[in-house]
Amino acid sequence: MAFTEYPNYDATGLARLIRDKKISAAEALEAAIALAEKHNPALNAIILPLYDQARARAKTKLKGPFAGVPFLMKDILGAMAGVPTRQGSAYMPAFPAMADSTLTARFHAAGLVTFGKTNVPEYGLLPVTEPTLYGPARNPWNTGHTPGGSSGGSAAAVAAGIVPIAHANDGGGSIRIPASSCGLVGLKPTRARNPLGPALGDVMSGLIAEGIVSRSVRDTAAILDTTHGGEPGDPYPAPPVAYAYADEIKRKPKKLRIGYATTNLAGHKVHADCIAAVRKAAQMCEDLGHTVEESSPPIDIAVLSEAFMAIWAAGLVQVIDTIAMLTNTRPGPKTVQGLTLGLYETGRKINAGTYLNAVTMLQGAGRAVAAWHKTYDVWLTPTLGAPPLKIGAVDTSERDPQKAFEPIIDYVPFTAIQNATGQPAINLPLHWNKAGLPVGVQFVGRFGDEATLLRIAAQLEKAHPWKDKRPPVYG
Repeated sequence: MAFTEYPNYDATGLARLIRDKKISAAEALEAAIALAEKHNPALNAIILPLYDQARARAKTKLKGPFAGVPFLMKDILGAMAGVPTRQGSAYMPAFPAMADSTLTARFHAAGLVTFGKTNVPEYGLLPVTEPTLYGPARNPWNTGHTPGGSSGGSAAAVAAGIVPIAHANDGGGSIRIPASSCGLVGLKPTRARNPLGPALGDVMSGLIAEGIVSRSVRDTAAILDTTHGGEPGDPYPAPPVAYAYADEIKRKPKKLRIGYATTNLAGHKVHADCIAAVRKAAQMCEDLGHTVEESSPPIDIAVLSEAFMAIWAAGLVQVIDTIAMLTNTRPGPKTVQGLTLGLYETGRKINAGTYLNAVTMLQGAGRAVAAWHKTYDVWLTPTLGAPPLKIGAVDTSERDPQKAFEPIIDYVPFTAIQNATGQPAINLPLHWNKAGLPVGVQFVGRFGDEATLLRIAAQLEKAHPWKDKRPPVYG
């Protein structure tokens, strides 16, 4: 296969080429490394190359449905034996992990070849990827704009064709936000669908979900088939899966009843580009025979937001206090960003009762949304409240969290809700604005029902394909 053909394949297609011996795993890896070397200076997506160990792995006899496909791991979670995970922070020492996480082991059992780690905002706190430790990651559609966060480096690398898929995780939209910003497919699975072990049971009372970003629905479905499922000691399970997800996307969805939103849950309008995107998607669904009407779950977003931030801030305290214990140091302005320090100080004021009340509020939202889903199969929203922000829109040195978060309060009005309720949600790249920037839409399913989301995603991908949409920085 000629070098220029490599980025034209998704992971499923590339795996088939390798399986059929039309290209070797080593050749695929070298094509990926060449593109990384070509584009990373502009994108700053990859912050830790692992080329030598990837080359050694590519020469072994690989097994699994994605044997030989190049892959990147995010610099948050996804532990790899012998490789540090610094979470985008100078305060986190470059300690090599003692062992693979369960998810990493499953990725590698599927045959993926990891050759680097990707850029993230410090501790995954923001929907932009601009850590002091690594510098900002940039969007392949316009390098003056963010690729989103916290899986911004992964999304930039996939959108640029460096890899067909990459590791991502999501605690408030961190799979879906960069997928929207970079024109990708991004599924946040149901809570506990993918494992966090063996070191963790859950993170922040279930807010965090593991997954990937990709360019095709079939890759998203097939990778989930290789990673989902609990392990002994998990605190709770996800609902059982009826069929392989790769088979689900071949099944035509039943006629769905879809509620859609053009305002956020506070009743405020989102950016005109996002309204256009969701109305366009609603019409696409209607044209496919689904019933579509304007409706949103009855959630008090002010109460939910306050509860979410209490858990989020307390989770940051847990992370930083653990590092402090291991290193016998204290965080300060030389080791963490101002925003991180401010949120840490806020988190230290949260007592146990406040935390448990916040958990109760999130569980109440889950019940309210479940009741709404008795009427509606799917909720359709803009993924973001505006197109991708420009680099520098968020002042990460600001220690007052309220001031620091002000530019993004209305930027992420929808995605954190599903982290609170545990539901699956998927970003689809169905719209680009006049400036050429992707503006994604989000489909939210009932708890445990990734199958419906993947079926309608595959149906929309077939009717309105996006595979030939390419950013200026590509291939």
